[in-house]
Amino acid sequence: MNDTAALTTRLSEFLALQNHKHFIHGAYQSGSTDQQIAVINSATEDVIGRVSLGSADDVDAAVASALKAFHHASPWRRMSPDDRGKILYRYADLIEEHTETIAQLVTLENGKLIKDSRSSDAGGAAKTFRYYAGWTTKIEGETLDLSQPQKGGKQNFALTRREPIGVVAAVVPWNFPVSIASWKVAPALAAGCTVVLKPSEETPLSALLLAELAIEAGLPPGVLNVVTGDGATTGAALTSHPDVKKITFTGSTHTGKLIGKAAMENITGVSLELGGKSPAVVFDDMIDQAETAKGIAAGIFRNQGQVCVAGSRVYIQKKSFDRVLTDICHAGESMKISHGFDETADLGPLVSKSHLQTVQAYIDQGKKDGAQLLSGGRNPMEKGYYMQPTVFSATDHQQTIIEEEIFGPVLVAVPFDDLEDALEKANDSSMGLAATVWTQDISKAMTMINRLQAGVVYVNSPVRSDPNLPLGGYKHSGIGRELGKTGVYNYTTLKSVNIVF
Repeated sequence: MNDTAALTTRLSEFLALQNHKHFIHGAYQSGSTDQQIAVINSATEDVIGRVSLGSADDVDAAVASALKAFHHASPWRRMSPDDRGKILYRYADLIEEHTETIAQLVTLENGKLIKDSRSSDAGGAAKTFRYYAGWTTKIEGETLDLSQPQKGGKQNFALTRREPIGVVAAVVPWNFPVSIASWKVAPALAAGCTVVLKPSEETPLSALLLAELAIEAGLPPGVLNVVTGDGATTGAALTSHPDVKKITFTGSTHTGKLIGKAAMENITGVSLELGGKSPAVVFDDMIDQAETAKGIAAGIFRNQGQVCVAGSRVYIQKKSFDRVLTDICHAGESMKISHGFDETADLGPLVSKSHLQTVQAYIDQGKKDGAQLLSGGRNPMEKGYYMQPTVFSATDHQQTIIEEEIFGPVLVAVPFDDLEDALEKANDSSMGLAATVWTQDISKAMTMINRLQAGVVYVNSPVRSDPNLPLGGYKHSGIGRELGKTGVYNYTTLKSVNIVF
């Protein structure tokens, strides 16, 4: 670690293993090969552990375990909804009880601030599991009136019922490794499915710890399995497996398209939460200029900009453009950059060296294309994968840094004339995950809400997630929704029934 705070006893014991195995059928199992992936602390560049590079054979073993656990004769399928809910409530309690252990591990493998690891990852996961524990007893079908005639005066009694879809492949990213895993695992388990979880190779250790806690909560072996590895080998084997009935993926649009193609080969259900290039639209009649600027800064610089819904494009009405942009730059420049265990820090390091290089390349491209760099743009540290909060000003809307997702603390500001101009610019993107609107005029806000091509719209606030608020995008930002009622129904299949009597 980077300060004098001590790791929890459980985490110290966990990290002492050094070489971590897959978690299959309720226990750690060695991989079929000796190939490993190093897990790097992005603040110190030290190796904190190694995980197995999962092969097709390892994926086969995990899927076979999940399929066995899903079978009608298994304890999970026989279990009453109430009993499944009790296990998920215990799981939520255990995650909450081990908040510090989970948070420290996420900060070590991801680099994010410990306070964010506590609230967003450990705290968010506990809330999500608790939310979906309540859904186990609330999954509903319908009774329907049919016009279908029956001979002999017989009648119809028609209904629908929702049944768990089967084995779920959950592929999660590195930016919120625990909370996003919970968005997928919790509703799938609540619906009665079994899961094979494939974490990012950048942040695999926290997923293994989650698997340990699942068994302690009482989850039967095989209901939740974790296979570690990369996307090209492990992820590809999992998402193309014929026994997987549902794929849920969060990550880049490019990878999402590959997964979608693989899913079609087996006619596998798929939910994709993909890239974002979310606009923030600031009108002259914003409620408070200083608070708006802070909100815009929080929306892009939170978690070092490594957030799918980050407001990476800000459109500011011309009259207010210079003043608001100055305040945003000031907010970014006032942020303290330090390692994740610094409780006073505002930004930590990016997740990896390669990702830092990618973000730096976008910044260099922005300057080359003629955007004006107003603030930041470099790594201020001698060691670690850091990047300053970076702000560009641009008038040409056809630039790489405006069109492509950077996934770092980089904001591009563009002026606009009026509401129609703002809408045209905000919707001029292949992606449509989220958007924010900053105005005190409710009529103007509602017009923007109705016409913005985005799956999530927040007014006078950065976008935040909540277990009861569905999340997903328009256009190339994905297919389907996570969280809320929709989230649990994603893992069910609808059966129609008609009884003639």
